[in-house]
Parts: sequence; C-alpha cells; structure tokens
Amino acid sequence: MSASPAPSSSKRNDLSVLKSLLPYVWQFKYRVIAALACLVAAKVASVILPIFLKDIVDQLSVPATLMALPVAALLGYGFARLASSVFGELRDALFARVTQGSVRRIATQLFSHLFSLSLRFHMDRQTGGLSRDIERGTKGIGFLLNFTVFNILPTLLELSMVTGILMWRYDIRFAAVTLGTIGAYIIFTLLVTEKRMVYRRTMNSLDSKANSKAIDALLNYETVKYFGNETYEVSRYDRNLGEWADSAVKNQISLNLLNIGQGVIITVGVTLLLWLSASGVVSKTMTVGDVVLVSAYLTQLYAPLNFLGFVYREIKHSLADMDRMFGLLAQGQEVADHPDAHKLKSRQAEIVFEGVDFNYEDDRPILRNVSFSIPAGKTVAVVGSSGAGKSTLSKLLFRFYDVNGGAIRINGQDIRELTQASLRQHIGIVPQDTVLFNDTILYNIAYGNPLASQDEIIRAAQAARIHDFVLSLPKGYETLVGERGLKLSGGEKQRVAIARTILKDPPILVFDEATSALDTRTERAIQQELEQVARDRSTLMIAHRLSTIVNADEIIVLEHGSVLERGTHAQLLRLQGRYAQMWAMQQAGDEASLDV
Repeated sequence: MSASPAPSSSKRNDLSVLKSLLPYVWQFKYRVIAALACLVAAKVASVILPIFLKDIVDQLSVPATLMALPVAALLGYGFARLASSVFGELRDALFARVTQGSVRRIATQLFSHLFSLSLRFHMDRQTGGLSRDIERGTKGIGFLLNFTVFNILPTLLELSMVTGILMWRYDIRFAAVTLGTIGAYIIFTLLVTEKRMVYRRTMNSLDSKANSKAIDALLNYETVKYFGNETYEVSRYDRNLGEWADSAVKNQISLNLLNIGQGVIITVGVTLLLWLSASGVVSKTMTVGDVVLVSAYLTQLYAPLNFLGFVYREIKHSLADMDRMFGLLAQGQEVADHPDAHKLKSRQAEIVFEGVDFNYEDDRPILRNVSFSIPAGKTVAVVGSSGAGKSTLSKLLFRFYDVNGGAIRINGQDIRELTQASLRQHIGIVPQDTVLFNDTILYNIAYGNPLASQDEIIRAAQAARIHDFVLSLPKGYETLVGERGLKLSGGEKQRVAIARTILKDPPILVFDEATSALDTRTERAIQQELEQVARDRSTLMIAHRLSTIVNADEIIVLEHGSVLERGTHAQLLRLQGRYAQMWAMQQAGDEASLDV
C-alpha cells in the first residue's frame, strides 16, 4: 500500500468531488435557497444601475434652457446601488454558516473515519503528508463554496442579463461581440488551465513529500542527533524543496502566459464594443447615454470576467486538493463491525485463541495454528524470542487486525461478532513503547477514563507508584510531558501508562513488556501492584523478563509463530526445554549484573 491513501486524480473526476460535497451543503438547504435569492436580487439591482445612469446622462444632455433635475432617475440609481450592496451583504451573511458548517462536518467525519481505519493504514501513512492533504482539502471546500456562490454564479447571471439587455436595446452585433468575447475567454481559460493542472498536482505531491520527510526527521530528533545526520536531513529536505520549487516556477510561468492570453481576448472585445457604440453616436442611432450604458456594462463585466479566470483556476486547484481529501473518506475499512454486531457486556471474560493463523503479508506468516485459553480471572503469560509473534496476539485481541484463520473468542463469542468499541472498552493495555499526548500528566492519566474524579486519578497514580514523583515536580500533575512524552524517562512514561490502564478498570488486561523500561527495584514494586490489579481479571502478559511471570497460571512459549511449550513456571523448568534455557540465560545475566 502506498504512503498516500488517496486515489489518483485519474480515478476520480471533478464531478465526483462535487457530488461528494453536495450532501454536506444541502444540509443547509434553506440558507442556500435564501442566499441564492439574495444573489439574484443583488445582481438585478446591479444590472439596472447603468440604465438609470443612461437616463441621467440623456436628461442632462439637453440644451440648458430645457434642463431639469432627473429626480426619478437619480432616486432609482441610488435605490438600485443600495439594494445591490444590501442584498450582497445578506447573501454573504446567510452563506457563511453553509460554508463553515460544511467544512466542520466534513472535517469531523474525516477525523472520525481516520480512527475507524485499520492499524495497517496508519502504519503505512505519513502524518505530515496526511495533515497537509486534510488542511488543503478543507480550505478548498471553503474556497469552492464561497467563490461559486459569490463570483461564478453572480458573474454568469450578470453576463446573461447584460447580453439580453444589449440584444433588446441595440443591434445584435453588441450581443454577438459580448458572447463571442466571453466564449473565447472561457474556452481559452479552460484549455490552458487543464494543461496547467499537472503542475499543481505535482506541486501538491512534492509539498506533501517534503513536509512528511521534515516532520519524520523532527519526530526522530534524538536519532538524528545520535548519528550526527543533521546535514544529511537538511540536504534531503532541500532536495525535496528544490523539486517543488522547479514545479512552482513552471506553474507561475504558465499562469503568466494564461493571463496574457486572457488580457488579449478582453482587450479585443472591449475595443470592438466601444467602436460599435461610438459609431452609433456618429450615425445618430445612439445617444451619449447609450455610450455611457455600454461603457458602464463593459466596466462592470471586465472586473468579474477577468476575475473569473482566477476563480476558475483556483476552483480547479481546490477540486484537486479536495480530491485527495475525499479519497481518504473513500478509503475502505479493513476491519469493520459486522452489520449484526452486538455489544460485549461482562465483568468476567474467558478468552480463547482457537487455531489462530495470521500474517501481515502473504509471504510472511506470523502465527501458525496458535491455540490457548485464558480462563476468567486467570493470568496467562506468553514468552519467546523477538519476532515470535507475541505482540501480534494483543493486536489481534484488540481487533487492530482480523485473523486469517481460526478465531478469538470471549465468553464463547467470536470477537468479529462484537462491536469494536465495546470490545476495546473491556481491554486495558500497558504497551512496551508508551507514547503520551503532549499535555499534562493529569490529562494523560485521566485518558484512561475522562470522567474520573481527581481522587480516582490520584489513587491510580499511587497504585502505579508515580504519585510521589509527580508531587516532587514544580507543577505537579499539571506538568507538561512534551511531544510523545519526551520530557519523561522511559520508566516514568511506563508508570503513567500503568496508571492510565488502572483508571480504565477493564475486565481484561494486557501487559506487553509492561515493566521493560523500569529499574529492578521499581519493577519489583510495580510488579506487586500489577499482580494486585490483575487479580480477578483475565490477564495476558507478554514478557521478556521471565522473572516477571513466574506466578502466571500458565506460560506459553512461542517459537516462529507456533506454541512450542506450555505449563506453569515449575512445569516448564522440569521439562528442560526452551523455557528452561531462557531462564538459565537470564539468571546468569542477572548474577553477572549483580557482580558488576
């Protein structure tokens, strides 16, 4: 799977993007209808302005002896100008909720959808590029809606009305020149802009790539420093920006050529219309007021028509940006709830792994016919060498992935028949690699149960043996832990994770190397607390240090994804197999460390 989840533009077109957007906009249909009504009223008022101006000029062009103040024309002109302004502002006010509401709902749905996607998707994607796709897509929605309603529709409506007035009042040549100019302008803009879009798409791709690499390097700041690769990372970032800059220059040059062509077309059209109106005055078939009327329409049309080119280009850019964002929404769920899935409700849980097969890739099997059970309230530990598939068991139990063969059952129910939310609500995990939010210690502990009281949070911290440490900090529980918890040591982060899980109070516990980052003294103290917490709960312990699982009700030894040995600690030692070898090696290592 590629790093970018969105399908290519060739697979989705502008029409499909607009169809995806329409349901969100139509949720505000009454506001949309009211805004369109104001739009029409504002444009009607705008188009009749030059007619009042013509009447004023004609009435003021008579000999001085016959001159009178054109009160009606002046009042009509003032009313039309005021109406155009007022209805325009009302349109903007009404449509603001449509634009912002649509952006909010799409962004919220997309954020929720990303959490529903499988762990495989999130392992493949790059956060920097993904965030850019979302940011550009949501901005594109606002731009598309605003400029469609505020610029494209008003301009097209105004062009239609002006053309009709020119055909009604004057020679058909006026309307023909106007329509010919508009047609040539639109066709030229469309053809050139379509060719320019390849530069925009390339810029987006290179921008996302550069941003992804930069964020990846910053997230791995310590690793970069460890190996002294600052220059390498800066050079790589600069190369990516260089490619982006080359594409941006080509994009700018093509934009300049487009503007030149548009300027030529507009200039030719304006000149022809002025020529026709001036000729009419000379031949006495038109008045000076008619020239003013045509000139006013030309001036009125020139700005929006010239702006229409910019709007069209930007809307095409927005559609390209939205294409990637809606592509994320179209990303299918690898692990989805069954339509008839039901909620898990139990404080006692018997867990059974029944002939489980699993592989991340077709040619790389991870688990082969793994079977074991965790009786309600009992503790089962899984040990084995790196890559044996130990941590995969917890991912399958959480349904981050679905098994390829066999089944995992809780209280006799296949977990694929349960809702994922209720399943995960029943499981608490302390992972080996603890990642914290860039917030306070209080927030990170309370994440286990956001509704917990302050006293419950403190009791959980005390059980995880971190309460005294927190109180020793200047800001106590309000201490910020930094990006990914980097301001805390590995042991401190792990104790926060333990407190968080204790606060969640689930009937099923998973300890994935839960004390691997702790010193021996702290490990022994917390191990006692973990055993106390695990009492009367179904517990899966994934361990590297065998000393932490000697009291487990059963120990499973995994080797190359298969169950090699099983039994209690004493039984496995008597067996003199793989577990006994691992125990002997670790005991020798502990003794050696004590001698140092």
